[in-house]
Amino acid sequence: MLLGSQLRRLREARGITREAAGYSIRASESKISRMELGRVSFKTRDVEDLLTLYGITDEAERQSLLSLAREANVAGWWHSYSDVLPNWFPTYVGLEGAATLLRAYEVQFVHGLLQTEEYARAVVRRGMKGASVDDVERRVALRLERQKHLFSDNAPEFHIVLDEAALRRPYGDREVMRGQLQHLIDISERPNVRLQVMPFSFGGHSGESGAFTILSFPESDLSDVVYLEQLTSALYLDKREDVAQYEQALKELQQDSPGPDESRDLLRGLLQLS
Repeated sequence: MLLGSQLRRLREARGITREAAGYSIRASESKISRMELGRVSFKTRDVEDLLTLYGITDEAERQSLLSLAREANVAGWWHSYSDVLPNWFPTYVGLEGAATLLRAYEVQFVHGLLQTEEYARAVVRRGMKGASVDDVERRVALRLERQKHLFSDNAPEFHIVLDEAALRRPYGDREVMRGQLQHLIDISERPNVRLQVMPFSFGGHSGESGAFTILSFPESDLSDVVYLEQLTSALYLDKREDVAQYEQALKELQQDSPGPDESRDLLRGLLQLS
């Protein structure tokens, strides 16, 4: 995505159309669009030809961008789990690992980054009916591997609003749910985690369209991305007007939900009732 955004900036600065750029590398306009969105792999020769077309002659600048191209083609750690992942999800895992700020609303179950191992296993079993034990365990292992980023030295900020429905809907037995609630209480104390609960008592709210995640990146060239998971696919929205609507919805959810301290008290109350 970073390389694609820089190529787009260079192309637009020279006033070159996507069609003309595609012609220069023996490709279509749509391929240039996919390259600039970071949706396809990069051939070094194509990047070299585009840099020449865009008038980039400084060797240091060329090598910096070509290095990005080589890095972009290196498979991430999550590709070893591709046999148990839907084809749209590896893209999300890569974005999640690169983001410095994650903002999310979840209504069906606890967000994957906050699930305990036992709760995650119950969720995966429910979503992968008929899957082998090995496949279930590999999916759980991926989820736990993703969570390490939240505790790393370069951990992202994670702002999450959980609907009370996600906390009351049981996955697993009573002990699994108690363990999950306690885990949420504990992790909500972390300095990089802001956890709020949208209670039933509030009534209707701005999260009516369902769960979503907004990912923000450290590079100024990269726009925020909204991730929307569906039953058989996922959407990645990066148009400014689309992102703005989801940002507004999340802002209202945060304003209308109890703050982190009050939400922690709500979690403790649910734990006592469980």
